[in-house]
Amino acid sequence: MWDGMINGMLTGISTTMIPTNIGMVLIGCFRGSLIGMLPGLGPITAVALMIPVTYGLEPTTGMVLLSGVDYGAIFGGSTSSILINAPGEAATVATALDGYPLARQGYPGKALAIAAYASFSGGTISVIMLMFFAPMLANVATSFQSADYFALMILGLTAVSAFAGRGGVLKALLMVVLGLMLATVGTDQTSGVQRFTFGSLELLDGIEFLLLAMATFALTEALSIVLKRDESSDSLKPKMIGFKSLKVTKKEFKKIAPTIGRSSLLGFFVGVLPGAGATLGSFMAYGMERNLASPEDREKFGKGSLLGLAAPEAGNNAASSGSFVPLLCLGIPGSGTTAVMLGALIAYGIEPGPRMFIESPEVFWGVIMSMYLGNVFLLILNLPLIPYFARLLAIPRNLMVPMILFFSLMGVYLITFNDFDILMMVFFCLAAMALRLMNYPMAPLLLGFILGGLMEDNLRRALMIYDESISFMWERPLTLGINLATLFILFFPILRSFIASKRRNSVRFD
Repeated sequence: MWDGMINGMLTGISTTMIPTNIGMVLIGCFRGSLIGMLPGLGPITAVALMIPVTYGLEPTTGMVLLSGVDYGAIFGGSTSSILINAPGEAATVATALDGYPLARQGYPGKALAIAAYASFSGGTISVIMLMFFAPMLANVATSFQSADYFALMILGLTAVSAFAGRGGVLKALLMVVLGLMLATVGTDQTSGVQRFTFGSLELLDGIEFLLLAMATFALTEALSIVLKRDESSDSLKPKMIGFKSLKVTKKEFKKIAPTIGRSSLLGFFVGVLPGAGATLGSFMAYGMERNLASPEDREKFGKGSLLGLAAPEAGNNAASSGSFVPLLCLGIPGSGTTAVMLGALIAYGIEPGPRMFIESPEVFWGVIMSMYLGNVFLLILNLPLIPYFARLLAIPRNLMVPMILFFSLMGVYLITFNDFDILMMVFFCLAAMALRLMNYPMAPLLLGFILGGLMEDNLRRALMIYDESISFMWERPLTLGINLATLFILFFPILRSFIASKRRNSVRFD
């Protein structure tokens, strides 16, 4: 086993170190970063735009280029989330929760630098694990059934406690339910029945994630700046945004290092599961860190916490690399992006799966080894540019608000080319603004919307397998284990509060 792995790694290194492939990794990372920074364009769009370019390339070179674009787009997607609160990709929604507040406090350079370090660390750790455990983890992925995936989605939804302040768990749960309801709008893919379309042709395909994300985050943030007459963007002068602003102290590094390690491991294992992807990895990493944080640190989540920024960035990049395990080892796309890459592999005449180790080792190991090189390139490319990106926040409010509105509306329109979507964005924006004024969190809404379709599909399949019985929730040991973990996470905050109150009472009596 180890001899084959070492030989494969040597094959990957010799393949990746060819000047042409090194150049393709660099080009892919650069193009992916640029596309990922634009609100409304994510990794799927970035990879799809580059597929025509790969037709004239060798299979290894083409796949190395697409891989660079993929993790480059994930790496760069945090920039718009942090600077203008416009998460154009689902995987960067959790990044905006603490990244944007930290940037508004006058630390945009530090926020982008921490995101870059966390992304690099998450990507590197996941690549190392991918090299050593890919065949083994492929067997783990095949053991998951629909019941297990449904239980995993419920586990992901328990992360709502991470987005709720004191006394706000019920509000967060209500927003999750609203997100699940919105996910049912459109045509049922299994039965073909129209649901909650009200006879509108525009709603037959459901509601676009990008539309909902831009309306609930970017547009409402622009309106909040106007309503609150926030002067913070005017007070942030260009002289405050230099290379010194990138400095992360030794104490801060020491604080976020365990978070990055835990989130990278969690993100990678979530990414290995087909269909889970970087989005669930980032949300679960954020929820885990908030529940593990001390009471003092927990109060900072949602207000510019360094832990709340590092966790989802490490989680989504690790999950992005982890999604290559089912793609390369099983031929099953682990995410929407790898589904596009699966099409590219088939176009090259390569059949991904267990025999790919033997029939196309240079492609398999070349892609894996290029990931580490790509993470190094991304760090080198992005860090020097951070001060220039951060200058966006030095733009006066009367210019910043129109810019946010323009990029949000045009980002959606250029995807759908439908005037109805713009009107729906305005409606969701006004509704979200009213909910925000009543202190309802928006992240649980998006989490419920993202996981709604996956939950429904897996629940339907599980019920078919178990003859419409809900016994599937406890019959399989794996499903039962996930459900027990869900219960523990759900009741952990209550248990923690109970223990804290007991300690206070004991101190009082002493």
